[in-house]
Formats: sequence, C-alpha cells, structure tokens
Amino acid sequence: MKQALALALSLALTASAVAAPAPQSTGSTTTTSKTSKTRKKASSQSSVNAQIEQLKQAVDAQQQQIQQLMQEMRTRDAALQQSQQQAQQAQQQLQQTQSAASEAQQKADAAQTAANEQKDTVTKLNSDVKDVQTTLTNTAVGTLEEQKRVSGLEAVLGRFRFTGDVRVRGENFFQDFSGFQDRNRARIRVRFGFEGKLNEDFIGGIALAGGSLGDPTTTNETLTNFFDRKTIGLDRGYITYHPVAHKWVSVTGGKFAYTWQRTSATLDPDLNPEGFSEKFSWDLKNRYIKNVSVQPLQLLFNEVTSGTDSYAIGGEAEAKWQLGPWTATPSFTYLKWNNPSSILTASAFAVAANNIGFTSGTPPTTTTIPAPGEGPGCAKGSASGGTGSLSSVPPCAFAPNGLTNAVFLDAAGKPHFASGFGYADFILNNTFKTGAARFPVNLLVELLDNLDAAAHPFDTKGNVLTFLGSQNKEYGTDISIGQTKNKNDIQVGYAWLRQEQDSALSSFIESDQRAPTNILQNRVYGLWKVRANTVAAFTWWHGRTLNTNLQNNAALASKSISKAGLTEPYLNRLQFDLLYSF
Repeated sequence: MKQALALALSLALTASAVAAPAPQSTGSTTTTSKTSKTRKKASSQSSVNAQIEQLKQAVDAQQQQIQQLMQEMRTRDAALQQSQQQAQQAQQQLQQTQSAASEAQQKADAAQTAANEQKDTVTKLNSDVKDVQTTLTNTAVGTLEEQKRVSGLEAVLGRFRFTGDVRVRGENFFQDFSGFQDRNRARIRVRFGFEGKLNEDFIGGIALAGGSLGDPTTTNETLTNFFDRKTIGLDRGYITYHPVAHKWVSVTGGKFAYTWQRTSATLDPDLNPEGFSEKFSWDLKNRYIKNVSVQPLQLLFNEVTSGTDSYAIGGEAEAKWQLGPWTATPSFTYLKWNNPSSILTASAFAVAANNIGFTSGTPPTTTTIPAPGEGPGCAKGSASGGTGSLSSVPPCAFAPNGLTNAVFLDAAGKPHFASGFGYADFILNNTFKTGAARFPVNLLVELLDNLDAAAHPFDTKGNVLTFLGSQNKEYGTDISIGQTKNKNDIQVGYAWLRQEQDSALSSFIESDQRAPTNILQNRVYGLWKVRANTVAAFTWWHGRTLNTNLQNNAALASKSISKAGLTEPYLNRLQFDLLYSF
C-alpha cells in the first residue's frame, strides 16, 4: 500500500514539471537565439516525451503490481475469512464438546448412582435367582417325571384304534287290517369302542353301546320317555391271543363280535356272544382254494349257582375259493344249545322287568306290581294243553322280540321248549366281479336245519299237529349289486327268508323282521355312501306269519287275524337311516 502511494506522488511531480512554461527573455532576441531555442525546445520536448513514456510504463508496471497486490489481498482476505469461519466452527465444536462432556459427566454421575442402586438390586436378585433355580430344578424334575408318564400313556394309546358309529333312524309301521294304527318313531344308536395290541401276541378291546339292558338284540334307543337319559352298557370286552410265531392260531375270550360266518336267521347282528372261540386258519397257495379254517365255539348264556348251566357248544368249518371273477366262501356250522329252557324262567334282571309279582292258587292267578325296569319285560306266550299263558312276572320267558317257539308246561307247571336246538347251518357267500369295479354282484344262500326239533309241534290250543312235521327248516337268500367302500358308492339288494317255527331259538334272532320265527319275510334295501364316513340307507321289511295255526304265532298275538288258520296281511316296516362312523 505504501509503495502505491509513493509511486503516485512521483508521477504527480513529474507531470507538474513537464507542464510548467519556460521563462520569457527581456529585450530582443536574435534569429540565431530563436533557432537555438527552437532546437532546444524540440530536444527538450522529445526528452519529456521519453520520460512520459517511461513514466507510463512505470505506471503500468506499478498498476500490474497493484493489481497483483489487490489479488493477493483478496486471496488473503478469503483465506482469513475461511480461517475465521473455521475458527468459529472449531469454537462451536468446542462448545458442543464441552456441553457433551458436561452431559456425559452428568450421565456418568447418574450412571454411578444407578449402578450403586443396581448393585443392591443385583445382590437381591442373585438371592432370588438362587431361589428360582432351586424351584426350577424341582419343577424340571417333576416335569420330567410327568413327561415320562405322558410318554408312557402315549405309547399305550398309540397301540389302540378307536371305532364307533352314530345312527339316526326314522321308522314307521303299517298293516292292512281293521284296528291297526300306524306307528311312527325316531330312534338313535350310539356305539363307541377301542381295541389294540396289548403286546406282540395279545389284542384287547372294549366297546360301549346304547339300548335296553334287557334286550341284547338291539342297541337302538327310541326318542321318548320325556327326554330322559339313555342307557349305555358294556357291549364288548375281550382279549384275543394271536401269536406272531403262529399266525394261524387265534383264541378269543370274553364278550366279542362274531368270529364265524352267520346270518340274522340264527343270531341278531347287534348281539355280541359271550364265551370262547378258537380259530385255526391256513392260507394256501393253491390256484383255487385260498384259505381253510376250523373254529370250535363255546358260548355261555346262563350260569346258575346250583343246577344246570346253559351254554351252546359246536364249531364251524370254512373255506375260501377263487375261480376267476367268482369268489366263494362256503361254511358249515353246528351249534348245540344245552338246557335252553332256562330262557323261559329268566330273572327280573335278565328281562329288565317292568312288572314284578307272584303267582299262586289253583287255578294259578298272578298278582302284578309295576317296576321301573326299562327292558321288554316278560315275553307273552301260551303253553300247550290250553292250561294258560306263561308267567307275566319274573321268573318268566326271556324273548325280547316275542316268543314264537312251541312250549309246554310239565307236571309241576314249569315251562319247557317243545324242541331241542342243534343248528346245522350251511351258508354259501359269493361275490362276482363285473366290468365295473364299483358294482360287484353279491349272492348269499343259506339252509338251516334244527336237528333236535320235535316231530309234532303244537297248535294254538296245544294240540299236536302231526301233519306239519317238526317245523325245523330255514331257507334264505340275499342278492345285491354294488358296494359301500368309497364316496358315492351305492348298493341295492333284495333278501327273502322262509323260517319255520322251531328252526332256531326266537330269543336271539333278528329284531327288525316281522317275527323271530314262523315267518315269510321280504326285504328291499338301498345304501348310498354320501361321504367317506357317512351312509344314507333305506330298508323296507315286508313280511307275514307263515302258519297262523301254530302256537305263539305273532299274527294271533297282535290280533292281525281274527282266528287261527287265516292268512295274515303283510306287515310293512320302513326305515330311513343316516349313519356316521369313525
């Protein structure tokens, strides 16, 4: 800045010297002097011009220096301003750092305080944790023991499978005779059970079912009796010995499902026999005969503390044939019933009596007292000789579906069956494959002969009817097409049955047909598998009494005929079922 001022002052002085006029002479001048002056003036002017030029050059140089200086000053000012800004930023950062440090110190002080407080808390927590650890250890031990018990239970339950069904039924009856009132009712059947391996060689099972305790031929309960609860009873309970090392052996004891081939002409489908069954079965590699088996049977139906027990003993032989599309299973069963007359003097518990009382006097008279039994009670029936009816109070006849066999009274007034019962039962069950896998043809034929039947059955008045023979045969057939294995499967069929009076014990035969024995029965049925576990079904029972001249015939008992010897109108029974099974 000082250099710039000095330069400006020098220029001003130089300019001032150049501009000053030359001094004037006094007196006259000669021409030579004028010429000399003129030359001097020109020389002086030239010198001045040179100096001015130099000054200009100096000024320009100085101007450049000034500009450089100004540029440097501007650069220095910018740097100074940047330094000042950086200083301000540093000052701000310092202030922020100091503030953060102050806050950190405060937090550190607070943390120290909190740490001191937490130290006490941690000490207490350590004590609590020790208590919790002790508790958890005890709990873990208890839980482990519980898990062991649960695992053991799961292992046991895993060996069993659950089975059962619920069936809802709408049912009505009608018959064409004067005085018959159509009957309509709704019924329900509930069954539940499970079975499984007890170990490698033993199988066990238990099942419960509804139904009256005094009627083993049905597990149905009628929807009636003012919404009261329905009875549930033990329907099955059994153990089967089926050794792994000898698979051809199977021994069952208890109350079990049928282990042999039979039809409802001898035993109702809902009835589960009691006793023992031993089956010996061999699979064959023969081209036509695939299996043969033999099966002894011992069925126990009445044990008494003194006197003669009642039981059935016999056996079955069965085979399975395969001839192309035809599969046949023929079987022959012989079953001898010992002391069957105990059925006619059953206890109040056996018949689930709804009346009790006593019989006395001559002729005998019966005094009846109502009882709360829910069963069918004492079966109605007359004895031969026209001496009167069977007892209406226990001990009395056990025949839930009605008594249709011939009976008589001995000299002491004790009832007996007129016939013995030794079933010779031949069944041939056939399946024929067709072009449609879902529509096989099924055909069953049966011939039953009671080899112990009496030769002379009684009429309604106790007279011997020698011309009718022993009334010991049953003939039946059942043909259907289709199956009910998969969803939307259908099956339709027709069954025909002709069963004479003493062909079988009426106490245990099919409960849905017109009567146990002495009947001509037709049955039309259809089934539709709506879902994998649901079946809708329809059944039409169309039957009548076979011979109304015989003692204890159902037509005379129900007054569907006015006198013996007339043909009974057909009784129709329609059933609409929806069955859910699992």
